[in-house]
Amino acid sequence: MSQNSTDQFFKSTVLGHPAGLFVLFFTEMWERFSFYGMRSLLILFLTASFTDGGWEWSRENASALFGSYVGLVYLSTMLGGYFADRIIGFRWAVVVGAVLMTLGHASMAIETEFSIYLGLILLVFGNGFFKPNMTSIISEMYKDRPDKKDGAYTLFYMGVNAGAFFGILLCGYLGEKVGWSYGFGLAGIFMFFGMLQFWLSQNIFGDIGLKPTPESKAKAESSDTDKRNPFTLIDLILIAVSALLGLLWIINDPASKISGGKVDIFGFLGDNGNNIAILTALGTFIVLLVSRLLRYSQITREKMIAVTFFAFLTIFFWAIFEQSPNSLTIFASDYTNRVLEGSWSTFFLIINSLITVVPLAIITWVLYLLFKQTFKNYAVANVILSTSFVIIWGIAIWMLIKDFYSAGYLMLSDSTLEFLKIEKVTKPITEVPATWFSTLNSLFIISLAPLFSKWWESKYNPSANVKYGIGMGLLALGMACVAIGATGIEPGAKTASVSMIWLILVYLFHTMGELCISPVGLSYVSKLVPARMIAFMFGVWYLAVAIGMKGAGKFGENIDKIANEHGLSYFFWMLTIVSIVIAVIAVVMSPVIKKLMHGVK
Repeated sequence: MSQNSTDQFFKSTVLGHPAGLFVLFFTEMWERFSFYGMRSLLILFLTASFTDGGWEWSRENASALFGSYVGLVYLSTMLGGYFADRIIGFRWAVVVGAVLMTLGHASMAIETEFSIYLGLILLVFGNGFFKPNMTSIISEMYKDRPDKKDGAYTLFYMGVNAGAFFGILLCGYLGEKVGWSYGFGLAGIFMFFGMLQFWLSQNIFGDIGLKPTPESKAKAESSDTDKRNPFTLIDLILIAVSALLGLLWIINDPASKISGGKVDIFGFLGDNGNNIAILTALGTFIVLLVSRLLRYSQITREKMIAVTFFAFLTIFFWAIFEQSPNSLTIFASDYTNRVLEGSWSTFFLIINSLITVVPLAIITWVLYLLFKQTFKNYAVANVILSTSFVIIWGIAIWMLIKDFYSAGYLMLSDSTLEFLKIEKVTKPITEVPATWFSTLNSLFIISLAPLFSKWWESKYNPSANVKYGIGMGLLALGMACVAIGATGIEPGAKTASVSMIWLILVYLFHTMGELCISPVGLSYVSKLVPARMIAFMFGVWYLAVAIGMKGAGKFGENIDKIANEHGLSYFFWMLTIVSIVIAVIAVVMSPVIKKLMHGVK
């Protein structure tokens, strides 16, 4: 029997997969822990009062900065991907990204104006180097075992969501209940742990992800049989103009608002300078895209048009879905009744304990299985990884003890309170952190993903357009829930006590919408686009995601303006209507897009 080049990775397996997959699993888990943990706090920190340790920004300014930050995170992946492919390799890209993110979180923990901005810049570039290259290593590891790849990505995706869940839960709790710097700092600590265990275990990946050599580059180019369609001088000029204007705009948009107009790169264009700049950038890019598409054969061109259509839909999906760390977190913080009493307090504490301890126990068991296979050869990496879990268990148990004590279910001596750094309470109370609701997305994904996977594998698997339609419809249903919940809030009201059930329903429906749309996007780019053009179309796709992320910030910027004039419910009904319109467009265009896809399913 012939030996595949990747057989070496399957000699030592955990749950039927290479041990190297689980090194990536834990590295990605801690990266997502840090990313989502910090992100869950950003809007709350910026809008919190000075007495609460925040910056007391307006929601408009906070949303503007948030939108630019997450938008730049996705744009930077193109830069990180290029450096990894051409210059430093996947491994070094992951390490560089992890180091930059660690420094970014540490900088944010200092909480000065300079350190916060520096931290966000470091996080943008760190994510750019880190994010696209983890999956590239998995792809290489399984290139000769395509039958195992779906299972590998499923396990990896579980690591992503586990990291997001614990990051939001613990960083959010520390940030809200103890101090913002603790939340920001904890995110950096675990990013550092993830980087160390990856670096010390890197030999487990064999030759995958090493710095590219002239020979490897030549081999990759010779294997590409698609017809070249090189960029002309005009193409490069259009790219430079659209990229420069776009980058300047995404930085200038929050800067001009935060500074009150003192910093405004496009001020010379008048009051509408920002709008003129971004419309020019988008117009230039559309001209470039159309001119590129026209140069390909009819079938290739039509397939790429289909990808562009899905990218267009994706903009609206992320613009509305990413209200989670933005307007929905504000709604949870200021307009939701998060104080529980009696049996509801008991119920929450039990449920919160279960959703904290059970997933952590399962992941610790996976960690044990990995240790059995790798401790002999990677002892230091294993010790570092186990140390990170000892810390996370300690924080989780401390959080639960503090909550049960605050609710009056535990009696602790003064010496114990002092040892655990828990403040003495005079009136028992259970208050759900505003960031806690964001954890529901990861929890629902882990719970519902197997059901949706079965659906996609059945004979009832819908087309890509219908998946988008269903996903946007579920997004609309979620926004309708919070709109109904906000019905009684008067225009201009700064606080309210809406039932938590509405936010829980929002995250349930939005997660189901994500499960309908997430599998469609990048998979269709790889299926529809020939290898020669795939880098360009991946660029288009990530640009669409970045626009959607910035769009989420633009929607969030208007929450106060709309709420003061029409009421908060009106704001969420607007997002509901937008979701419904996009859902209808997706379904109605099904016959056209099906024809453009030329049999690709």
